[in-house]
Amino acid sequence: MAIESISFAAKLADHARTRPERPAVTCGDDVLTYGELHRRSNRLAHGLRNLGTRQGDLVSVALPNGVDFVAVCHAIWKLGATPQPLSFRLPTAELEAIVALGKPRIVVGDPAMGERVRITSVDEVQAAGDADVDLPDAVAAVAKAPTSGGSTGRPKLILSGTPGLTPAVTPEVGDFQLNDGSIALLPGPLYHNAPFTMMMLATAYGAHVVLLPRFDAEAMLRAIARHRVTWACLVPTMMSRAWRLPPEVRDSFDISSLRTVWHMAAPCPAWLKEAFVDWIAPAVLMELYAGTEAISSTVISGAEWLQHRGSVGRVAAGEMKVVGPDGESLPPGEVGEIYMRPASPDSLTYRYLGAEAKTLPGGWQTLGDLGWFDADGYLFLADRRSDLILVGGANVYPAEIEGALEEHPAVQSCAVVGLPDEDMGARVHAIVQVNGPVTEAELLAHLTDRLVTYKVPRSFEFVDESLRDEAGKVRRMALRDART
Repeated sequence: MAIESISFAAKLADHARTRPERPAVTCGDDVLTYGELHRRSNRLAHGLRNLGTRQGDLVSVALPNGVDFVAVCHAIWKLGATPQPLSFRLPTAELEAIVALGKPRIVVGDPAMGERVRITSVDEVQAAGDADVDLPDAVAAVAKAPTSGGSTGRPKLILSGTPGLTPAVTPEVGDFQLNDGSIALLPGPLYHNAPFTMMMLATAYGAHVVLLPRFDAEAMLRAIARHRVTWACLVPTMMSRAWRLPPEVRDSFDISSLRTVWHMAAPCPAWLKEAFVDWIAPAVLMELYAGTEAISSTVISGAEWLQHRGSVGRVAAGEMKVVGPDGESLPPGEVGEIYMRPASPDSLTYRYLGAEAKTLPGGWQTLGDLGWFDADGYLFLADRRSDLILVGGANVYPAEIEGALEEHPAVQSCAVVGLPDEDMGARVHAIVQVNGPVTEAELLAHLTDRLVTYKVPRSFEFVDESLRDEAGKVRRMALRDART
């Protein structure tokens, strides 16, 4: 039996009628009820429309975590347009590249952020709104369009293949075990795909979303205790920082309200996973392995993980297989590249702007990850892509940093690799061959204007030899292995 779906706008209007005083989103001391979120997003939608936004447009959202971020996204959905979340810390060059690629109708954020990009503040959008009444119902053909740096070092947008629709009747147990009774903590930045997606689902289901203005491990535990959080979405870096708090601090907060804690976006070290399983109970901790492209996914509970230590689970959506260098499917136990396809091979879960997917016949696609299946169908990751560096759950592509470094006149060649870091999972390390005098401080100053903070190398190494082989390629994996 088909499930009836309605637009995000219609569902929010329904929540505003049936639960107007229920908290929709909390960030620090700021709280919007569902009635307030509906009215504020209505006014913002009128403002965006008066500023030229139409159904089918992209609208970039470069805001810090807060109630405004959520209200602006709902305003965009109400127009049948697509939110395109961006880091509010992007340097001008990266912002310009993304805007040139996506051609958003409006960029909502701090006007001081862009020198050559027109940025409209939330106050300007609200001032342009001349009413807070409901608009004609509209459905966004593309629910979201997150940004990725791209394996080539150039930005790309990942346009969701899912429209802005949600079940007309909230399921008792929805996606990711969310429902209308959930109190959902999202401590990560909403411009990252996982927190954004969970915010989108949680508000559609009528849950109470709790945000942190910025991540702080003690503040996260305090929020769980204060709001009696039942559901949370973390990355391993957050887990590590929470676990490394002094025991007397960590144990002073009552986190017994937690019923589901998901972690995703980066590999979790076994020691940390085991510590969390013991701390919050095996049945509470859940792990998802997937990609922003949402082609396929695996899921594993803490209890399963104890029996399959190191695994990221069995396939829960779509299909996966491990492929060898000649395109052949590999048997259990052999490492190869992981290929995925949706449950329906003809369905479209995403579309790239600025990149092309790597495919095999039959609708199989890869994100570049390496891994292997055991005989029971549990997936193990051998490497989280050969070149990709995951810093606190954020994707960092070496080519992008190398391109920025090589803009400096003293840099002849360079290679960027990820080295192990207990806190962030990996740290960005730059190996640089120079053709003139230059200091680490000068390179840092050069990069600050070109890269967002988490992409700037935390360490530098100066070498005399060429970093490219006869084919002109950098062998990053060999360089990394020699330093670990």
